This record gives sequence, C-alpha cells and structure tokens, in this order.
Amino acid sequence: MVLAFGARQSTRDLDVVILPPSDPARVRAWAATVAGERGWPEDWLNDAVKGFMVGISKGPVIFSAPGIEVHRPSVEQLLAMKISAWRDDVDIADAKRLLKDLSGNHDDIWKRVEPYLQVGQELKAKYAFDDLWEELHGQT
Repeated sequence: MVLAFGARQSTRDLDVVILPPSDPARVRAWAATVAGERGWPEDWLNDAVKGFMVGISKGPVIFSAPGIEVHRPSVEQLLAMKISAWRDDVDIADAKRLLKDLSGNHDDIWKRVEPYLQVGQELKAKYAFDDLWEELHGQT
C-alpha cells in the first residue's frame, strides 16, 4: 500500500510472497544481510502475508532491478486480503482506498474480489465489503 498507492508515509515491514524460481531461504538470507547493513529490523521483509493469499494475481511491476522483479497483486486481490484480515483502522483505510479504485457496481466488484478471499473469512469479508460500499456509495 505504501509503495504502490502512497497510502501512508511509512510501514513497519514489506509484505512479500516469494515466487519460484526464487528460493525463499536464500531471499530471507539476503534480507537479513540488508537489514544488518542498514540497521533495519531483521523481519523488515515479511513473507507471512502468504497466509492471506488465495491464488496469485500478477499486477503491474512496481520495482525492477537485475535479478528481481516486484509485482503488486491486482486491486481486487489486495482488497480481498484487506477485508479478509479486517484487523484495524489501517486495514479499513486501505480497503476503502482500494475500493475507490475499482469501477463497477456492487455485485460486479464483489464477484471480482470473491475468488481471492481467505477460506473461512468469507462472511466477515462480505460484511466488511458491504459496510465499505454503503459508506462510499450508499445502499447496495
């Protein structure tokens, strides 16, 4: 949200999903080296977000350098992750920001978000989506 959307000034960590052919252990070792060199917390590169990922949507490239290409997920997938987690004011603000970026009516957008919902969180996510929709657009 910080890198791709400028949603906040900073973040405590960078959420990532490491995709093949990269070796996650090797990437974590590189991240630890960077943390040591820069005086950052060792967990600055956080791959725990994979627990909220359902499928992989390949969004636009937000960073590229030799040996690395960073994509952000689609807006629909990011919104699904935020409304599945729905933990705090940051998730709510991020979800609201993401929903504003999507065009279509309530049902069309929900159908595009629904495939990315975390299993077991579908009902919570639906309530969250409906609340956001009502706040931004009025009744569903």
